Amino acid sequence: MRNKNRSNERNNEKGNEGNIEIEVREDLIEGRNAVIEALKSDRTIESILVAKGDITGSISKILAMAKEKNIVIKEVDRKKLDSMSVTGVHQGVMAIVTPYKYCDIEDILDYAKEKGEKPFIVILDEIEDPHNLGSIIRTAETCGVHGIVIPKRRNVGITPTVYKTSAGAIEYMKVAKVSNINRVIDTVKERGIWVYGADMDGEGYCFQTNFSGAVALVIGSEGRGISKLTKEKCDVLVKIPMVGNITSLNASVAAGIMMYEVLKQKME
Repeated sequence: MRNKNRSNERNNEKGNEGNIEIEVREDLIEGRNAVIEALKSDRTIESILVAKGDITGSISKILAMAKEKNIVIKEVDRKKLDSMSVTGVHQGVMAIVTPYKYCDIEDILDYAKEKGEKPFIVILDEIEDPHNLGSIIRTAETCGVHGIVIPKRRNVGITPTVYKTSAGAIEYMKVAKVSNINRVIDTVKERGIWVYGADMDGEGYCFQTNFSGAVALVIGSEGRGISKLTKEKCDVLVKIPMVGNITSLNASVAAGIMMYEVLKQKME
């Protein structure tokens, strides 16, 4: 059953081959660290499911936090958790929550304004692997990104795998799910935000580019990169230096390199 669940997730999050779309639950949080971060946040948690007999280590911390917040705790057979699991690594605990609440691009811009900072936004162009999205969210949170923009179609949403891979960072990151990222690019440009696309045919290297102002980074999909129209809308195309035989990087790695370059320049 576990393999079937993971297969279902891949079918929904990796392009829906054959035009068959299988819904992935967005009301599950799996794994000890992810559940702890959810308990620390303002997220509405309906109940905590714990494998019978497993109350050691961080599980006892989770139970104490849940009791303090008057959250229902249910002891269930581990096989039940196995059958529900999407990640396949639930570590004996799950949280049933209200589905992730996506925000608007205006919420992200307002958040930057509230912090008295120049907007730092990451726009993702059809990221289909939930592990990549989770990793990008985790890095974005550490780099001070104010929000992430993803398209509604052909892009993975906030699923249990994304939660787990982000190590709880999703609880502190605003994510806007939009119908058209090109319209969002037009919107941020109108607000004086420069849009930089990560592309191997970029005009200059990331370390040579001035990221000191308001920044929106566009990261393309794992296989196709940034789409042609979106690439044309970017103010500047920036490349990452590579000297090996492999001429492309994993989307989350490329995003991480670009985000840390922005952070480094802002700190300088």
